[in-house]
Amino acid sequence: MRIEADLKLGFKDVMIRPKRSTLKSRSEVTLEREFRFRNSGLEWKGIPIIAANMDTVGTFEMATELSRHKLITALHKHYSPDDWKSFINNSSESIFNYIAVSTGTGHTDENKLKKIIQEFPQIKFICIDVANGYSEHFVEFVKLTRDMYPGKTIMAGNVVSGEMVEELILAGADIIKVGIGPGSVCTTRIKTGVGYPQLSAIIECADAAHGLGGQIISDGGCKIPGDIAKAFGGGADFVMLGGMLAGHNESGGEIVERNGEKFKAFYGMSSETAMNKHIGGVAEYRSSEGKAVEIPLRGPVANTVQDFLGGLRSTCTYVGAKRLKELTKRTTFIRVQEQHNEIFSN
Repeated sequence: MRIEADLKLGFKDVMIRPKRSTLKSRSEVTLEREFRFRNSGLEWKGIPIIAANMDTVGTFEMATELSRHKLITALHKHYSPDDWKSFINNSSESIFNYIAVSTGTGHTDENKLKKIIQEFPQIKFICIDVANGYSEHFVEFVKLTRDMYPGKTIMAGNVVSGEMVEELILAGADIIKVGIGPGSVCTTRIKTGVGYPQLSAIIECADAAHGLGGQIISDGGCKIPGDIAKAFGGGADFVMLGGMLAGHNESGGEIVERNGEKFKAFYGMSSETAMNKHIGGVAEYRSSEGKAVEIPLRGPVANTVQDFLGGLRSTCTYVGAKRLKELTKRTTFIRVQEQHNEIFSN
């Protein structure tokens, strides 16, 4: 047993200090970024925000709408090859710039991924997603996937420490998903005691990834637009959103009506709800590590996208960053006191 006494911070523990700026308007800010990925060699340009690969968020309908804004959707792994065929046949060729096919690490997942990639070789992004990215099996699966698909850009996670980021990049991943337990419907920290404050995880993992020419995704913990700005300010290359994109017309989840008001279901992919739906229940050797909630129906997702992109542009104007790429260089975080945390979180 050992204790690390270094200060670790989450989004609510800091604010971004404004700086002198030459920008006259938010309209001068460019949110698009360009990347050339380390292992695939592919280039990509767009706004580096990703809809999470949850079946209540990472839907075909979400992908269609977010692609119009040049945002990526990591499509959930429970779509069949036939579902994919129907979606692609009704989409433009440009959709391949803004979608990722998701997979677990089992044989069934591997076979389904192979079928989808064979049918649609234009797919550029593969998202290998597990709750615990620290297992040897996961690293071996990343290596196998890199060998099988040398020209695809691989996202892999989740982890929260620099050494594991480095191992996954060297195993063949291009972009590492960072975050254990910060999601709004994730109960890993409650059930297991395992986790890491998200902002510190971003800062430490970004440093490790950038040293090898890789990138990271901040996955989880963004509850408000300001959290997205803090994630980018901390060094994240991409930010993945779940709860902020749930409850919309394009989101998945059943619609229920209570007292004349409509709600949509939103749940973690390790929740009992998700496991009952997709794998026939919670296995006797494990517990659920997610919860299910109902979110008031929020209408078209385009309105929410406009809101958080506008907030991000405003952050850039406050610190004088003309391009999103400059935000982390222009960011100074200030710690806030406990009473301010309570006000901020309310």
